[in-house]
Amino acid sequence: MEYLYFKHGLTIPGKLLLMTGLLFFSAIPLSQAQGCIAIRSTGTTFVMSQEHASLDTTTSWIFNANNRYFKSFRHFIGDIEQKQRQTMGTEVINHQYTLDLSITHILKNPRWSVFADLPILSNSRSSLYEHHNVGRFKTYSFGIGDIRVAAYGWLINPRHFPLGNVQVGLGIKLPTGNDDYQDYFHLTDTSLILGPVDQSIQLGDGGTGITAEINAYYTFSHVLSAYGNFFYLLNPMDVNGVSTTRGGMPSPASVANTSSVMSVPDQYMVRGGVNLSFNDLLISLGLKDECLPVHDLIGGSDGFRRPGYIISVEPGITYNIRKTTLYAFLPVAIVRNRTQSVPDIITTKMTGVYTHGDAAFADYVINVGYSYTF
Repeated sequence: MEYLYFKHGLTIPGKLLLMTGLLFFSAIPLSQAQGCIAIRSTGTTFVMSQEHASLDTTTSWIFNANNRYFKSFRHFIGDIEQKQRQTMGTEVINHQYTLDLSITHILKNPRWSVFADLPILSNSRSSLYEHHNVGRFKTYSFGIGDIRVAAYGWLINPRHFPLGNVQVGLGIKLPTGNDDYQDYFHLTDTSLILGPVDQSIQLGDGGTGITAEINAYYTFSHVLSAYGNFFYLLNPMDVNGVSTTRGGMPSPASVANTSSVMSVPDQYMVRGGVNLSFNDLLISLGLKDECLPVHDLIGGSDGFRRPGYIISVEPGITYNIRKTTLYAFLPVAIVRNRTQSVPDIITTKMTGVYTHGDAAFADYVINVGYSYTF
């Protein structure tokens, strides 16, 4: 998602346009698991400097590295926090780290570009219930996630209107991440069983997906600008067949409501805000909504998933040093909602008793990284 700048004919200083684009397409992951809500990494956006994005560009490659970390431990059913989980010491605690490495190639016509992203994940999950409540133990996962490639193009010729634009992107998410990563679970203090780790720390979802994006920006003045992003991952596959029983046998109830195997869900992200530019420094403030929906747009929605959404206030800072851009963003959750899943709905209909599972969420997410043009 590059931002096009021009060395000549700007009515607003190129530095401002540069920094506006640096925030709008700040190199942070579009989506990533927020605790038990398995919104996985689908790659990073990327930034472009004035030197390599001008029409007479000689530079056509951008490398970006983003580091993302969070700790989830607050359980919610709907939007109601289950505070007793921490009081009783039964909360599930996820520590999740992702390093997204991406490369962008700007084509000869700089309105068009192609992009590839490789996520590397390191996760741990601490719980009691997964280990038959004999003690609090951890399971782990480490490796590459689902690779994403995409192509992007601007709808408006920036020669005609450089102050604002709309960009569309279309891509594919490949099932390169292991969706059946396994570790040992405790049956007793000394007896272990090998099984797939929880869906929230699996490295991939097992499906081939299609990604669609819309991005827009507008520069109001030398100081003020605005940005907006929309991203949707379409996963047509219904379930990936990976067991949710942690090495055990599925119960008849879990088979009946389809939760005995993992779902391959859609996900989406909406993001928007404003930027304040001070020479090479850009300060931003926006809102971000990340969601794993109950029902997919195409294909079935069976299997185990923890649907829900997280709305965050997202402050950020970006600094440009020649060909290097440094940035830090800190989305802070203000709304967390674990919605009712398809297995919950099926169980409610079968038993006549309302069923609504929970999920653990993080308070905030740390994003820091840099991009380099060459």
